[in-house]
Amino acid sequence: MLTAVFLVCATLFLVAFFTYGRFLERRLGVDNNRPTPSHTDYDGVDRVPAHPAVLFGHHFSSIAGAGPIVGPIIAAAAFGWAVPLAWVVVGAIFIGGAHDFAAMVASVRNRARSIADIARESMSPLAYRLLLVFMWLALVYVLTVFTDLTATTFVEDGGVATSSWLFVALAICFGLSVYRLKVPVVWSTLVFVPLVFLATWVGQLIPIPSSWTASALGLAPVKAWSLALIAYCFVASVTPVWILLQPRDYLSSFLLYASMLLGLIGILFGGFDVQFPAFITWDAAGIGPLFPIVFITVACGACSGFHSLVASGTSSKQLDKESHARTVGYGAMLVEGLVAVIALTTVMMLAPDNPLAGKPPLTVYGTGISRFAAVIGIPEKLGFSFGLLALSTFILTTLDTATRLGRYIFEEFFQLRPGPARYGATLATLALPLVFALVTLKDAQGQPIPAWKAIWPVFGATNQLLAGLTFVVLAVWLRRTARKTGFIWAPLAFMTAATLYALVLLIQQYGMSMIGIIATVLLGLAILLIVEAVRTNLLRSGRSEEAVQNPPA
Repeated sequence: MLTAVFLVCATLFLVAFFTYGRFLERRLGVDNNRPTPSHTDYDGVDRVPAHPAVLFGHHFSSIAGAGPIVGPIIAAAAFGWAVPLAWVVVGAIFIGGAHDFAAMVASVRNRARSIADIARESMSPLAYRLLLVFMWLALVYVLTVFTDLTATTFVEDGGVATSSWLFVALAICFGLSVYRLKVPVVWSTLVFVPLVFLATWVGQLIPIPSSWTASALGLAPVKAWSLALIAYCFVASVTPVWILLQPRDYLSSFLLYASMLLGLIGILFGGFDVQFPAFITWDAAGIGPLFPIVFITVACGACSGFHSLVASGTSSKQLDKESHARTVGYGAMLVEGLVAVIALTTVMMLAPDNPLAGKPPLTVYGTGISRFAAVIGIPEKLGFSFGLLALSTFILTTLDTATRLGRYIFEEFFQLRPGPARYGATLATLALPLVFALVTLKDAQGQPIPAWKAIWPVFGATNQLLAGLTFVVLAVWLRRTARKTGFIWAPLAFMTAATLYALVLLIQQYGMSMIGIIATVLLGLAILLIVEAVRTNLLRSGRSEEAVQNPPA
């Protein structure tokens, strides 16, 4: 049954790419005769045309991160796998894919400006300001959650830490090879991709002991690694995209492709059966009711507001042709949905009483990949490390992309000119993640818990609500450009209603703790933005009607 479930999901995604993807392409009016901002506004730093394979690698690596793995595993372990699986398939095809594709095209049509900047033109300056603040806060939570997850992985497996830093060095060399030495992408790929996999093996030979970093900084190992990762994010944010961002994300995509291939082989030929319950409960203790919690917990595996920041932040600035948007925007979301399905299978094949179901998602995923890898004779320990490396590599790509996007938004909010201002904007974006990395966070009962676990509910709600708000902006933009908006309204209504309700539940659960206060601020910002969208649209509609009834003399 595990094989049948996977094949059905993969087939649905493939069919959707060629059917619903083309439908969206027509609705958005994709046209290669329009030059993209990577050509019209080329600057050699952020706006650089990329080969579609390289850009797909960057975009896919940036949006994937830990979201489509951690979220589905948490949801399946709490509620059973059936509802999360259905949400991943339906959400990725009709909601997440449409969201990412439309956000990318809207940005390209507006000189690669952010969704917030599009809101200013389509709605009002107040909506623009509110959305910028909301987006920036969402990125802060992304950085907080993924920094802690990566640091935890480095402490658990020092070999993964070694391989990750070797990978950064290889990415820089790849960038120099392609963009400075002018070596074709194909030849550079043939050289550097094997070196990336070699780094996995080398890392296990010379693991970095967590005590080194901890003793050097005088902190607990996870906090010490968190500081090192925040320092990396600063450097990655201020360097040109061609030297680290593009090549790192492109090369890292091969790690995820490989982990997906291992998952495919294990599912098809491993003889694993579905043992975990399809449904467990309507209300999970310590998590909340199935609706809306399962939808915000699965997060990036079905739909993610963070994707709109990547689509309109970095990817739209590197798109060579408009026709590449379907592959990069819609296609990457479908592949991410497949990653989420593989993550779910690592839970589905567990026995109901297996204690692994209660372990952290990283452990569940790494163990699942090790069992899949064992089907082709790879030792389970190496398979486990490879699974963690693939996951931590994608988290790192999300970290540096999120920091750069936060820098863009900060510069945009304060109208800072590109140049030296990027250093201050990057520091400002990393300030709150730095605070979260140093303090000890607690759950609703007052017990200390890891930062990622404390922030995940707020991250999920913020992320999904940002998707709903992005749909609001896209609906207004499509209406203003005289395009049909029917495919937008159902996703808009569902995402907005579910996530507003989730924030209310978080406020009730956490009260006036740090998590409760954050949820209250986000809820207030969201309501203000929705009211502003309705007000400006009614105002514009009234003016249009008045203009029709009383045309100028």
